[in-house]
Amino acid sequence: MQKSTIQFLLINFVLALVFVSCGSVTKNYTPKKLDQTSYTVPYFSDSKTDYVYKTNISVYGNELSGIFIAKKINDTTHRVVFTTEFGNKLMDFEISENDFKVNSIVSELDRKILINTLKEDFRLLLKKEYSIQEQFENESAKIYKSKDGKRDNYIFISKKDQKLEKIVHASKTKEKFTLLFSSENNIFAEKIQIIHQNIKLKIELNYFKSE
Repeated sequence: MQKSTIQFLLINFVLALVFVSCGSVTKNYTPKKLDQTSYTVPYFSDSKTDYVYKTNISVYGNELSGIFIAKKINDTTHRVVFTTEFGNKLMDFEISENDFKVNSIVSELDRKILINTLKEDFRLLLKKEYSIQEQFENESAKIYKSKDGKRDNYIFISKKDQKLEKIVHASKTKEKFTLLFSSENNIFAEKIQIIHQNIKLKIELNYFKSE
């Protein structure tokens, strides 16, 4: 990957952060009686598995593609590696609910604003347990609300097949970003999308099937 491509992507990413959006988070949800106080995410939980995905990152029409590899290294921590499609390492970090350690990163991506955004995205993606405080529903899903510091996470479970289909990370009044999951068996997610509502940033992960 050429340095100019990464630098151009980074510039557009930083400029995009000045845009914000507004909206009410629960206005279309119906409150329900709480039926459980915790939820365990089924994905990324097997320490014997290397979770490998083809990755595409889009920022305001600019594309960056590569490979995403995640592995659970102990009960609380995952190691995540980003590489180019040719195997050159872009970023290597370890992440848990409370800790984040960068093992290596190329200089073009070594920007605090970018690292903090990816940290927030992948902390939520790899989070295992959610404490539930409130419950809602809409036409298609049961929705659990879980406090996350000054923000909240909304966990959508499909009424049709009981699969985890979406997690929304939000402030009191605004959705910040959304994780969308496509899974055949609710054990392994074949496709994942991370979509930001306040900036035009989208990360798409597609399971890498080796030949």
